[in-house]
Amino acid sequence: MTLRKILPWLLLALLAALPYLGFGDYPLHLAIMALLWGYIYTSWSIMGRLGMVSFGHGAFLGIGAYASVLLWNSSGISPWIGAVVAVIISVALALLIGWPCFRFKIVGHYFALVTLALSEVVRLLIVALRDYTGGSLGITPKSALSDGATASLGALQFGNKAVWFYILLVCWLFALWVWRRVDRSMDRLALEAISEEEDAAASIGIDVSRTKLKVTVLSAAMTCLGGVLYAQYQLYVNPETVSGIGISLQMVFGSIAGGMFVMLGPTFGAVFLLALSETLRILVGNDLHGVDLLIYGALLILFIIYMPRGILGTVLDRFRAK
Repeated sequence: MTLRKILPWLLLALLAALPYLGFGDYPLHLAIMALLWGYIYTSWSIMGRLGMVSFGHGAFLGIGAYASVLLWNSSGISPWIGAVVAVIISVALALLIGWPCFRFKIVGHYFALVTLALSEVVRLLIVALRDYTGGSLGITPKSALSDGATASLGALQFGNKAVWFYILLVCWLFALWVWRRVDRSMDRLALEAISEEEDAAASIGIDVSRTKLKVTVLSAAMTCLGGVLYAQYQLYVNPETVSGIGISLQMVFGSIAGGMFVMLGPTFGAVFLLALSETLRILVGNDLHGVDLLIYGALLILFIIYMPRGILGTVLDRFRAK
């Protein structure tokens, strides 16, 4: 067995051993967030890299977060069931938006604008239903860790960060597996043909609307599950952190920055954004509001112009060229 085949397994083993390396809770928290956002960005890139750039995935993330929390707080329904309900809602919404867009050939910038409006509509709806959602102040899931309990599987609440680390590690690996399956499927080839010339693809027998919908629904459902995991880990959600334009653009920028055409590119983008946000927090704190979005926007422009394949994609291309 060559080093090239062994190296990924060695890196995975090292990653799995991270909670036991004695780094402390805060570095472990950063690793958990990197895995979580890596999962979410990978879920977005499954759709985005195939010619369907969505600026509205914050809607699905918000649905996952709020549906699971509201069902738990109001009726005591387990987040496991809440996740199923949230996925059903997200799939229905993806079909509701995707079918007419694909049927009437709303593509490119126009499709991006439609999805952008979707994310803002969901955010405004969350704010408007403040009696149930807490509005712009957000909402906290009721704690199930009472009487000295440190874990509740039914409530998906765990006091030990190592448990969350392994949950997110499994979810992240699942996202990479889905990415690879889609990459090796006929749907990827069909969508690449559709992105080049939709009418020509339809003329050779490709069902354009159905092919696009399959990937859109898959991406929406996975992003929705990311929202459930975010809410249960953070134990607090508000419209700005899980829905709306800001979080949707963060997904786009993270995937593009890392390299959405490379399997580990979105994860690399998640680590890059996390490092950038932590650096900005240390340097400027909370004194300058909006400076992070300003830097994100400037870097996004630079990446699109000079590194269209992202950081990891560019590095791999140059490595292969040697």
